[in-house]
Amino acid sequence: MEVSANASVEPKSLLTDVVGAMCPARLVLEHVTSRWGVLILIALRERSYRFSELRRRVGGVSEKMLTQTLQTLERDGFVHRDAKPVIPPRVDYSLTVMGEEAARQVAELARWTDLRVAEVEKARARYDEARLESVATASQ
Repeated sequence: MEVSANASVEPKSLLTDVVGAMCPARLVLEHVTSRWGVLILIALRERSYRFSELRRRVGGVSEKMLTQTLQTLERDGFVHRDAKPVIPPRVDYSLTVMGEEAARQVAELARWTDLRVAEVEKARARYDEARLESVATASQ
């Protein structure tokens, strides 16, 4: 593959069709950017957590969704599950090196989102107002 001096080298799958249904990167992207995946990755940037601590930290996540998301992120290599052989059992979750890299990326998106909340709220208000006017005009 020929690359110019200014271009970065990325895996071909990402350059060709990440939006395509059959792209392997698409599934990984879906896992990392899922509703709970993003929040779990961001929380685990702070420190390792036990399951119940993480559930409290990530407000609104059900036990079932936390379990599923942690298993998915562990399977993909982003989360490390450390089960300690003690009584009562103790399991800690932390980020792997690749998980830390992914978490940095989604945290940056979260920071950007936080900076733009006011603009988004204004856009929503404009949209809602235009929709109401459109409905009112159509019903006349």
